[in-house]
Amino acid sequence: MKSAVETLNPTRVRLTVEVPFEELKPSLDAAYKKINQQVTVPGFRKGKVPARVIDQRFGRGAVLEEAVNDALPKFYTEAVNEGELNPLGQPEVDITELKDNEVLAFTAEVDIRPAIEIPDYSGIAVEVDAVEVSDEDIEKSVEQLRERFASTSPVERAAADGDVVTIDLEAKVDGEVLEDGVAQGVTYTIGSGELLDGIDEALTGVEAGGSTTFTSELKGGSAAGKEAEIKVDVTTVAARELPELDDEFAQMASEFDTLEELRADSRKRLEQMKKYDQATQAQEKVLDALIELVEVPIPEKLLEDEIRTRKHNLENHQLGQMGLDLEAYLKIQEKTAEEFDAELKEQAEKGIKTQFVLDELVNKEQLNVGQEELTEHLMRRAQSSGMSPDQFAQAVVEGGQVPMLVGEVARGKALAVVVEAATVKDTNGEVVDLDDEDETGETVQAGAEGESGASEEAAEPAKAAEAEEGKTEA
Repeated sequence: MKSAVETLNPTRVRLTVEVPFEELKPSLDAAYKKINQQVTVPGFRKGKVPARVIDQRFGRGAVLEEAVNDALPKFYTEAVNEGELNPLGQPEVDITELKDNEVLAFTAEVDIRPAIEIPDYSGIAVEVDAVEVSDEDIEKSVEQLRERFASTSPVERAAADGDVVTIDLEAKVDGEVLEDGVAQGVTYTIGSGELLDGIDEALTGVEAGGSTTFTSELKGGSAAGKEAEIKVDVTTVAARELPELDDEFAQMASEFDTLEELRADSRKRLEQMKKYDQATQAQEKVLDALIELVEVPIPEKLLEDEIRTRKHNLENHQLGQMGLDLEAYLKIQEKTAEEFDAELKEQAEKGIKTQFVLDELVNKEQLNVGQEELTEHLMRRAQSSGMSPDQFAQAVVEGGQVPMLVGEVARGKALAVVVEAATVKDTNGEVVDLDDEDETGETVQAGAEGESGASEEAAEPAKAAEAEEGKTEA
């Protein structure tokens, strides 16, 4: 077999392949065998029809077509390996010559991973928020805990801010009650802002057994984004009573004996949270700076696939769970379709660039993924998916997704290398030592997944092709 590679642009090549006919023999034999099992010819037992009879009865062309279809993937793969290419997606194949007993020639155009040069990244410097926990932060945290232990008692008076009411709701649009616009026995705290715009004002001053009506824009459901007339019947009104902030409360709400110990623990927890947020901010800013340093051409079709995948996931998963369609979502976000498409394209481009750059860093730094690292990553992914580790691992293995997880871990390690080499200072001018944070490695890992995970399916051509053939959503 002879093959040649023609570069069409930095992300696309054309392979020209010429195969001597004798190399088609295994596929020809397989084609005759397959046809033999499918046809019945009088005078011959099934599976025992001679090749010459098959040629006479069904045509040599049918055999050649079957043989070529069987052989093309093998010859294409050999040409890809010979050219040392990293293809993305499925090739566009065109058979240019097929002469019986002489030659098979074809061309294959395919997108490839672009060659990327990783420059010196040791000079990257970013600024992050300082870790500062104020007394107000602590008091807010303790107050939130106090709210969780509040008790309620029925009152015979008009509802006021902070009261807990039990209500029945009915929503009408254009005078018609919505099928999904009726709810009964809803418990709501006035002033929490957790239901509909305008409900707090409407409920204030209404006693148990009373009703009120107001107009509000629906945030979800079949009429999301539309103005609705909301009728509210108040069943009960209860006042909330907060426990006293003292040592007895600390003992009831925590494992601590005194309120001061509880406050000290709150400070420690808030500091840990802010350090985690700081680490997340550092890796995001370092990643952005790294991407800015590297010129990354993006294959056009890969970008189209990435945009389509992201839009599909948003419409059919995220918005679907919220009871919204894209039109309602855009209205809530106050965005035009053009603005949404532009943002989606920008996000897709960044995701693809991130994956390409981090994958190149994995190669450059010769990073390997150990079994322990892979297991830890699998446990985190299982936790975020809501599955048990065993269930998640089984799904990953059955779906052939182990290489994808290995890639995620490797990219996380690559980004960690860059973060470690960068200079990170907080807004006070102090150098931030991220090595002191146990969570940093996990945070960096999560950041690498967040940017590059969405393009995983498009960047793994074999998996993507199988997924598209077998199901609508990978």
